[in-house]
Amino acid sequence: MYYDPGSYRDPAGRVVIKDGRVFRAVFEAGRDTFEAALAAGVIDRSIDRTQLLSMQEIDPEALASMEPSPCHLLEHPRLDFVSYPYEWCFSALKSAALLHLDFHLDLLADGFTLSDATAYNLQFKGTKPVFIDHLSIVPYVEGEPWVPQRQFTMQFLAPLILWAKKGIAPNPWYRGSLEGIPPEDLLPMLSFREKLSFTVIAHIVGQSGLQKRAIRSRSENRQPVVSLTRKRLEAILIGLRDYIAGLSPPGAATVWGDYETNNSYDAEKRAVKHAFVAKMVAECRPGQLFDVGCNSGDYTQTAIDNGAGNVVGFDFDFGALERAFARFSASDAPVLPLWLDATNPSPAQGWAGMERMSLAQRSRADSMIALAFIHHLAIARNVPLEMAVDWLVSLAPTGIIEFPDKADPMVRKLLSTRKDIFPGYTEEAFVSAVRARARVVESQRIEGGNRLLLRYDRT
Repeated sequence: MYYDPGSYRDPAGRVVIKDGRVFRAVFEAGRDTFEAALAAGVIDRSIDRTQLLSMQEIDPEALASMEPSPCHLLEHPRLDFVSYPYEWCFSALKSAALLHLDFHLDLLADGFTLSDATAYNLQFKGTKPVFIDHLSIVPYVEGEPWVPQRQFTMQFLAPLILWAKKGIAPNPWYRGSLEGIPPEDLLPMLSFREKLSFTVIAHIVGQSGLQKRAIRSRSENRQPVVSLTRKRLEAILIGLRDYIAGLSPPGAATVWGDYETNNSYDAEKRAVKHAFVAKMVAECRPGQLFDVGCNSGDYTQTAIDNGAGNVVGFDFDFGALERAFARFSASDAPVLPLWLDATNPSPAQGWAGMERMSLAQRSRADSMIALAFIHHLAIARNVPLEMAVDWLVSLAPTGIIEFPDKADPMVRKLLSTRKDIFPGYTEEAFVSAVRARARVVESQRIEGGNRLLLRYDRT
């Protein structure tokens, strides 16, 4: 049994993991608010609307050794994959923001509210966001201020504005500043015209001014308490919802966004890759598969069609991720596309380096595919071939890696603007590196091309 390191901040309860099961312990500090929400039917209705993660109450004696002893114990279904806001594409962050606002509005209609507005309270089931912190639901008191306004701005609104208005993906900034983007940091980047929106004035300009005045005055109260009626709070949330719903991702072309239609092989050669992936997935039946370099999700779809339980797709190109997110949202497939810089994956960080887990710590993949990917590590990013193989094979016990040699047009494209300092980048060295780490199950050369598909198993 261990506490989830990301749930330590709330004295009302903690998330506990035991034998692979996920529990939420409710302590005395959270008893009254939890029981009020439970008695009012708010939790059940929220679960029925699929806004809130499902739960089942169980006997607190199941965690009898826990200190302090919980007054309530809830069990939740285990999520396929835990992701963080700095790994989401624009559409994922936007959908999470809209779910948060819709959920808050529905709670207000029932006489409840949310005690905070952190984006880390949302996770994804496929491409559908779901709220996971049941203890954030508290009774609403007429006239109370919206205390989490700044938190919502920093973790949802400001990153979305930076992305939509300036074409700057906030992910590296967000990852380096886990609480999000302060409005006073965003404000100087906006043009005069962009500041004229009522939403920007209220939530970016206004909060920036309040923060600066609080710093100058050195007041213990960073912001003045503003009393709000419920109707006024609802109007603020509806205004935010309308504004965010109208934001769109930037339309600029991305480097590899058209890779699946602009590459070095035709439909017949792509069919060979699809068949190779389909065979592995049908034989292995992975509960979870990682698609590294997923692009817009063609081979992800093949994995789903042939029996993968769920797929987490990773790509560095936001244009490709947007298309993947739209594609699997439309089909409601169990696929979550995420942003990944493979040479700098999400680390363990936050309080004591444990609050947010690294990619490796969160990985439970049964299989992986890395198609048209390894040359980006070895050639574009100077990662030694054996180290690239080592990392890929470490992601899952079984998988497929595609190796394009230096004669491949896409590899030649990478080498066209730089000196070839990669004498060790050969098919022979690649196969040898895989064999040093796993058993080669089968391989297939794509006829008429310069690519090798290799399936490994290290179990």
